[in-house]
Amino acid sequence: MMIKEIKQMDIIKRIQLMEALWDSLLYDETDFQAPEWHKNILSERKRKIDEGKAEFVSIKELKASKSI
Repeated sequence: MMIKEIKQMDIIKRIQLMEALWDSLLYDETDFQAPEWHKNILSERKRKIDEGKAEFVSIKELKASKSI
């Protein structure tokens, strides 16, 4: 299935397709390893938390910053 075909589907059908895709991944027993760059980001975040240098914002602040 191509993106063009998916975009032609109504929203309900696209959501159902997305749910089916997620379910197929959820129960897949394939050993998946996170990419190295992702591990590095998580390690850096943990280091900042451990050192007391992490900065946290509320969801409200995050939305107000227009970062999402």
